[in-house]
Order: sequence, then structure tokens, then C-alpha cells
Amino acid sequence: MKLAVITGADGGMGTEITRAAAKAGYRIVMACYRPEKAEKVKDMLVRDTGNPHIEVLGVDLSSLASVAAFAEILLKRGDAVGLLMNNAGTMETERRITEDGLERTVSVNYVAPYLLTRKLLPLMGEGSRIVNMVSCTYAIGHLDFPDFFLRGRRGGFWRIPIYSNTKLALTLFTINLAARIRERGIVVNAADPGVVSTNIITMHMWFDPLTDIFFRPFIRTPKQGAATAIHLLLDEDAGKRTGTLNVNCHSKRLSGKYTGHVQMQELWNRTEKIVEKWL
Repeated sequence: MKLAVITGADGGMGTEITRAAAKAGYRIVMACYRPEKAEKVKDMLVRDTGNPHIEVLGVDLSSLASVAAFAEILLKRGDAVGLLMNNAGTMETERRITEDGLERTVSVNYVAPYLLTRKLLPLMGEGSRIVNMVSCTYAIGHLDFPDFFLRGRRGGFWRIPIYSNTKLALTLFTINLAARIRERGIVVNAADPGVVSTNIITMHMWFDPLTDIFFRPFIRTPKQGAATAIHLLLDEDAGKRTGTLNVNCHSKRLSGKYTGHVQMQELWNRTEKIVEKWL
């Protein structure tokens, strides 16, 4: 019974992804920031799916030490990982710097998934799948080094551009990693869920009622948002492609601006330096 590791597995989309993997017969580790909340979700999923092999493990993606400790638990067990779903994400409302000196959105959305993936690669092999949850906002992302890691962006705090920058970084990581491990038979793809009604898009600013009215017709349910990621994790044909961005359960062609991004290698090198002491 292969293992599926899912971050943010107790959130809206995370719950739907976990449900699908449980129904498909995977043993599941729900990697969650609030384990006590996640235990209730787990109990509900065990009842709903009839799959008793669901476990909650706590992890704080704003702490690289926590990510490394979480990965070490799985490495010590030595069970093969069939699916890794980097689903968890945040959009901070103010600048917060982590214990690692990273802007918190950057840590949770990009550096932590990078480290977790790199740590768990020894447990993966032919047929394993990695899916990174990105966003259409990658298209407006910019990587200003070293500001990206330290502050999220050059200049003042503005949450949407910072969020977009992290999703660009995660998209470039997907493309780069896919090429590096293609020969091992591990596939790596990115899922764009669209605009989904989850806690991440809860607004707190004066214009938010207007924003809500404007976007409401386009907002998807968590189940709709999770569909592309589930497709990439479980569909037979989806397991034949790697290094792709996917929208509405279909691969979307990326321009050379992204597949050959001028900062892709620099991003990899700089991230490696940040995480090297845990690898």
C-alpha cells in the first residue's frame, strides 16, 4: 500500500484531495499546521471513505527545522512515497519574518515545499508523482534577488504581488525538478486550481465587498478547485507527463519565458543554499 503525503490536508482543497487519494486506496499522511483540527477532518474522512489508513502529522511550513523534522520521521520509516501533494499555502496580510529570516509567504508557499520535496525524493521512484499547487498569478510574478527570500518583493509589503512571486517560484521549481528527475520515472507537475473559495482569499480591506461581488461568479468550490490536482495525482494518462502546468485537468502550454526562464537556475542555487543544512 503506497503512501500519499499531502500538506494542508485539512483545508478546503486539501480535504478533497485527501478524500480522493483515500478512496483510491492510498495510505495517507496528512501534513497539517494544526493537528488537533486535522484529527477531526481525518475522522470524518475515515468514515466517508472506509479507508482507516489515514494519519495526521504536524508540520509548520514557516519553520524549515519543522519541515526537516517531519521529513525525517518518514525517512526513518522508509515507506515508499507514491504521491506528494504540496497543497498548503498562505497569503499573509502583513510582513512576517520567520526564524529562518524568510518572509512567511515565501517560506510556506515555496521554500518549505522545495525542502520537503528534496528530503522525500529518496523514498520515491518509478511511478511516483509530485504535484505542486500553483496559481494563475504566477504570470504577474517577479523574482528580485535577494529581496524575494527576505521580503517577498522589492519595496513595501503588498500581499498579492508577494503571493504571485511565490507561485512563480514554485512553477519554476516544478519545471526544473521535472527535468532533473525525469530519468528516475518520477513525474512532477503543477496544478492551477483557479480562484477558489478557501480561507486564503478571505479579504479584510475596505474594497473587499466590491472585490467579492466582482469575483463571486468566478469563484470555485474547494471540490472544483481540487479537481486538477486530483487528476494529476491519480489519472493514468496524467502520470505520463512531467514538467507541465495544468488548468481544468488539461496541460497548458507554457511559453519559453517560463520553460527557459532566465532566473530558473539562480533560483535553484539560491534556494539550495538556504536549505542545504537540512539536506
